[in-house]
Amino acid sequence: MGSKTSVLRLQVESSLAMRVASPFQFRGRRIVETVPTGVPRIDLQVGGFPRGSLTEIYGPTCSGRTSLLVSALASRTAASEVCALVDAHDAFDPHSAKAAGVKLERLLWVRCRNVDQALRVTDLLVQGGGFGLIALDLGDALPHMVRCIPMQVWFRFRRAVEHTPTIFLVLERETTVKTCASLILKLHAKKTRWSEAVKSTNEISRPHSLGCLLYGWKIRAEMIRSQAKREDRSDAGFGTEIRRNIRCSTADERGGQRQR
Repeated sequence: MGSKTSVLRLQVESSLAMRVASPFQFRGRRIVETVPTGVPRIDLQVGGFPRGSLTEIYGPTCSGRTSLLVSALASRTAASEVCALVDAHDAFDPHSAKAAGVKLERLLWVRCRNVDQALRVTDLLVQGGGFGLIALDLGDALPHMVRCIPMQVWFRFRRAVEHTPTIFLVLERETTVKTCASLILKLHAKKTRWSEAVKSTNEISRPHSLGCLLYGWKIRAEMIRSQAKREDRSDAGFGTEIRRNIRCSTADERGGQRQR
């Protein structure tokens, strides 16, 4: 019986020699390094963003996608890492990012005109390497344009950052990366908190009859997929609060405040 097993083992090793090296050798699970996202509640649940992996963050407008991106950029640039942001539709606001703690001198901001241009730029960056974090922001792209991206593109990006210290983030309205991502977070807004502005006693000097102050809002982040915490997926929902001091005057002006 022992001789037959040895012969069978030799045949399997010979047939897989060109495709799999040492098929009968046990390989331990690769330890993935994670870094803080910049939001403690999210770090507590998911452990941070994994290096050498693709992370997908998706959700509708005003779901907190950009706030989470800015927090990650602030965390990495504060650690003296060089980051790159591929902005598919030139929607990034560097002034707000600087106020949130992002060190712009360590950020490469690539302003693109469409999805195709953004993908070409991203391919050059991930192949070149040297970045602590690369973010591809497709949040302002039309969902049907993002769905047209071939799946092999995401596989190529994943292979390019694998076994590197680079964190690769993809931001979208809908999930499209799916199984190519090691971590998938779904964001959506839960509750918005408004407070009334101080009313003026002089009706003439007061520019608007109605005024309110955006105190903040709560977002809910759901961990859809995580290779590091598969067993925690059923209890992955959690909430956090983002505060912004934005003075709004009327309902039309409130709608004009662009928060993602």
